[in-house]
Amino acid sequence: MTDDPVLLETRGPVAYVTLNRPRYRNAQNSAMTYALDAAFYRAAEDPEVKVVVLAGAGEHFSAGHDIGSPGRDAHLPFERRAGLWWDHSGRQGAESRFARESEVYLGMCRRWRELPKPVVASVRGACVAGGLMLAWICDLIVASEDAFFADPVVRMGIPGVEYFAHPWVMPPRIAKEFLYTGDRMTARRAYEIGMVNRVVPREELAAATDRLALRIAEMPRLGLALTKRAVNQAEDLQGLHSGLDSAFGLHHLAHAHNAETAADSLAGMDVTAMKEAAMKEAGA
Repeated sequence: MTDDPVLLETRGPVAYVTLNRPRYRNAQNSAMTYALDAAFYRAAEDPEVKVVVLAGAGEHFSAGHDIGSPGRDAHLPFERRAGLWWDHSGRQGAESRFARESEVYLGMCRRWRELPKPVVASVRGACVAGGLMLAWICDLIVASEDAFFADPVVRMGIPGVEYFAHPWVMPPRIAKEFLYTGDRMTARRAYEIGMVNRVVPREELAAATDRLALRIAEMPRLGLALTKRAVNQAEDLQGLHSGLDSAFGLHHLAHAHNAETAADSLAGMDVTAMKEAAMKEAGA
């Protein structure tokens, strides 16, 4: 392993993209986000690649957005690629936060969802909050039996993560329970509600993902691209695109409310506070 936040390896018709901050459970800082974008771009333009696999190094897929590691870099400028909002650094309040999250969260996820090649998520361990966003932009999800999914940000007074696909990846009542409680959803339950395609033992995850990716790679490249576009368009006709915009506005209303009434825009819920809340609820 190197210190690069994202690794890219191509084997035959499959590109393997790996989140590479295992020490921090692959928490996503901006450096990782832009490295992931670069890896996806390279996989998209490579004529030999027909399928992309997204995985996480170490024990977990991703614990979400980086809200407390030594590599947190939300204040730093990066070259914008997902939209035309201005650079957030050096600005304050909503002018900064809305611009940054329009780019690195909602904008990047929309960009990646449109990658014109099938993307398969290989999920083990934690897939939490921002980790959900990465899994949900993938076309298929293969999960290990010990994988779990959660969106606990309602504890911050915020209505879910920025890429609010919850009512499209799961039935609305299940989405409400998922958000209202912040509880972990097991891989088996995720399979039962249709959010996950396959569940396998942890030791078989890589092999099972490979088999599926190689099976898909037998199809014509253009046929796969057009099929992906057709299904994505159907989701958008069911309201996904406009629903994301609407929820994103509510997300930032919550940030603004927290900034006025609490310790900060996250309502004082740093990494330690979030862990303590999760442990307390698990004990209950």
